[in-house]
Amino acid sequence: MSQGPRSGLAAVSAALLAMSRHLEVRDVLKTIVASARELLDAQYAALGVPDDHGGFAQFVVDGVSDAQWKAIGPLPRQHGILAAMLHEARPERLADVRKDPRFEGWPTAHPDLVDFLGLPVRDGDEVIGALFLANKNCPKPEGSCGFTAEDQELLSILAQHAAIALTNARLYERSRELTIAEERSRLAHELHDAVSQKLFSLRLTAQAATALVDRDPARAKGELQQVAALAAEAVDELRAAVVELRPAALDEDGLIATLRTQTQVLDRAHTARVTFASTGFRALPAAQEEALLRVAQEALHNALRHSGAERVAVRVDRRGGGAVLRVSDDGTGFDPQAVRRAGRHLGLVSMRDRASGVGGTLTVESVPGKGTTIELEVPGG
Repeated sequence: MSQGPRSGLAAVSAALLAMSRHLEVRDVLKTIVASARELLDAQYAALGVPDDHGGFAQFVVDGVSDAQWKAIGPLPRQHGILAAMLHEARPERLADVRKDPRFEGWPTAHPDLVDFLGLPVRDGDEVIGALFLANKNCPKPEGSCGFTAEDQELLSILAQHAAIALTNARLYERSRELTIAEERSRLAHELHDAVSQKLFSLRLTAQAATALVDRDPARAKGELQQVAALAAEAVDELRAAVVELRPAALDEDGLIATLRTQTQVLDRAHTARVTFASTGFRALPAAQEEALLRVAQEALHNALRHSGAERVAVRVDRRGGGAVLRVSDDGTGFDPQAVRRAGRHLGLVSMRDRASGVGGTLTVESVPGKGTTIELEVPGG
């Protein structure tokens, strides 16, 4: 990741701006270690977030290849120098970490660390992480540490801002969890209302067919056909709700595969033709990808439930370093201004909030009788 050292206020500013761009915890951790390694010109950097069981909930490194990291094996435990930073909450600057009495060795594939600078990352009195650098790229006289007191002071400033960024990222993830819970509650109510109405109508129609079967078989046959239609509609409602309630597989499958799967299921569950296409898309930070997914889901919900569309098309394309999502339908359309004045936002407020939350731009084009197009453009990481 690193491309050589930068110095002065510009380097610190660049590192802090890089941290503030991300909301996902792991993205923040990766940005912190990459910024620290570049800022102090070290070969290696790492940041560990402790768990409550003597290990690390997350441990992010920079300067180690994926193959080497895989060969190293399981995450480290809280011992040796790492334990000192976490439990004694003080900086550690060493000429040779291997000669420290607390050193307990490392796995065979682990890189050979010599000079070492480590700091606790603190949120008030709580130590929420351990940030360290090793092997500074500079001449080192025998027995001296390449990292200076000025390096330690600079890393301390970075660690303070890292604590703020990490705390904000955690708050964002908790807020997102609450939002997901609220969405699930809304969907549960919607499922209850929609399916209950269908089942109530189905029961009444079945009762009518039962009453008519002996004295008017022809009418009873018509009622039974209506029963079949209502049952099919109830199944459609259930399928659509299950798709929305099911957790998105962004982490495992990525945005494109997740959207493709969801549109395929919706295409089977609804009479409207639902299609998906994508060109040139490159993976984006998790926050941007989630915003694209949630806006696509909201736009699909509106098109399939409210517009009477026969066709709904979803596209995701690369645009610059980011991406653009388009959800278009040939439904009844609406007047966006009239909808806003009437207080019926059709999820537009939620979509705009998601767009602004990741620095994106949401555009809504709709005309009564001529369909609707929702477009969301998000920047890259």
